[in-house]
Amino acid sequence: MTRAVTYSLVVLAGWLAAGCMPWAPSQATPDRATRQIVAQRVSAVVVTRRASIGDWSGGRFPKMYQHEDVDGGSAAPISADGYFLTADHVLERVQTGAHAFVIYHLDGNLVTARARVVWRSASADVALLHAPLKTPYFYQWTQPQLRLPVGTRVIHGGIATGLKVGSGKLSTALSPEYLFTGARKFEIDIPLQPGDSGGPVVDAHGDLVGINSAVEFLVPMDTAFFVDSEGTRPNTRMIAELINRDRARKSRANPLVE
Repeated sequence: MTRAVTYSLVVLAGWLAAGCMPWAPSQATPDRATRQIVAQRVSAVVVTRRASIGDWSGGRFPKMYQHEDVDGGSAAPISADGYFLTADHVLERVQTGAHAFVIYHLDGNLVTARARVVWRSASADVALLHAPLKTPYFYQWTQPQLRLPVGTRVIHGGIATGLKVGSGKLSTALSPEYLFTGARKFEIDIPLQPGDSGGPVVDAHGDLVGINSAVEFLVPMDTAFFVDSEGTRPNTRMIAELINRDRARKSRANPLVE
């Protein structure tokens, strides 16, 4: 075995060992500054057969979902040029001909635009959307190479729960991300509500941990008890590559038009 190969194996073993080391939860707790970051980025997805939802943009988010023809959930902006993540199941009716719209909170106003589905994964319950909007307030991912241990403090930025509840914590750990790491499920102890699906799970520094997918309840004797909310963290490098490829495709098709 050559010295170079031996060195590479030692480095790889070190990386793997680092990913398996026990880590103490961060003592940082989401504070007022964290909540301000989330408030600036609150976003929704509306799925409807209507051709426009412009007349709803002045209303409050929950009222939009009272219409019979409307489904939807929350979203997380992840770039300055209109890319959003949400839960794949939020877009279920898109397969039957409904349209997806994004609503983005910008400087106290709600702006809306019809969105394209760039990529979606039913197994991971994550989808990537693009809307022709400027989105100056967007999330950065938590550092992919770091392990997020059980007990890491988080908050949720969904449109139903939003900032109305306190912070929670990770109930399961997230290991470091490697080149071929797939989407990973995790759990948080924050009880979420309908409309929160697809919303951001955010750490104490305002960075994106993942996307909310489901809420689990235990129902003994017809009484529901909250257990955990489930989220998904996709491979962040893959998401970045999907965005770069989509930007390149749009540029080749027409550099002036969405």
